[in-house]
Amino acid sequence: MVATPAVLHRSPVVGSRSAKTAARRRGFFADVVGLSPTLALYGAFIVVPTAFAVFLSFTHWNVDGPIRWAGFANWREFFSDPVSYHSLLVTLELAGLSWLAQTPVAMALGIFIAGTQRYRAIYATLYLLPLLMSTAGLSLMWEDVLFPQYGGLAWLGRHVHMAFLSQTWLGSPNLALYTIVVIIAWQFVPFHTLIFQAGRRAIASELYDAASVDGANVRQSFWHVTLPQLRYSIVTSSTLVLVGSLTYFDIIYILTQGGPGDSTRVLAMDMYNIGFNQTEFGYASAIATVLGAIGIVLAILLVRLSGFGSMEGTQEGIW
Repeated sequence: MVATPAVLHRSPVVGSRSAKTAARRRGFFADVVGLSPTLALYGAFIVVPTAFAVFLSFTHWNVDGPIRWAGFANWREFFSDPVSYHSLLVTLELAGLSWLAQTPVAMALGIFIAGTQRYRAIYATLYLLPLLMSTAGLSLMWEDVLFPQYGGLAWLGRHVHMAFLSQTWLGSPNLALYTIVVIIAWQFVPFHTLIFQAGRRAIASELYDAASVDGANVRQSFWHVTLPQLRYSIVTSSTLVLVGSLTYFDIIYILTQGGPGDSTRVLAMDMYNIGFNQTEFGYASAIATVLGAIGIVLAILLVRLSGFGSMEGTQEGIW
């Protein structure tokens, strides 16, 4: 008489747990089925090529002959080659300078065009024009603008009596890299402006009202409301800038081809020259693997240090 009610009392709980487990399994299989096309495309175009590149980094292959196992020969050559070391430093310098050039400007423009005034929409349309241009066409345009004798910048310098504008911007080892950074920023700042514009418009107006009631001025509202609320936008933009900077190739190839000297010689340029000009695809794959590893590490560090992965709410200030 005592045991029977206990059994009757437990059986619905057991049944409920079984139902929940079955529901979870059905949900898991439904998710797998729903994501299977995306997973298949991701595996075919990301995982498989990446795995093949890592495999090739341990081989010698010139396309015409068979793939021969090389062990760590390519990796030893990379880490002992001073040219590769220099290219790595130039690549990291380009990434850091690109972040410094693009992030503050894109944030300022994004906050500005987030307003509802009609003239700001007109400015936003103008800001997007560089993003719509092809990289090849943009590079050729800038090559004409920067031509030291007859380019547009030299013409402007002569007419406004600013002789320093008539320089070999792309032919000077001290100026070429900085010129490339400016050109890249001119092309990609509009994209990051859209990210910050969306982030600014997502901030609740009540936060600014509360800051105003507390006596905050415009500068204080920016530091204590706008900037904290934009931290996820900053992480997203910074990740795209830094990781994207590792693979800049087309602009550098068209404008300087890694010169003058090796002042703009980045790892992506080395990878292209070694792979397609010297047909050493094993060594080129090792460089590609290094670039991929650096990109993954940078992305993980940004997510970890910013707390982006915790998915915390953004409706909070840092008063």
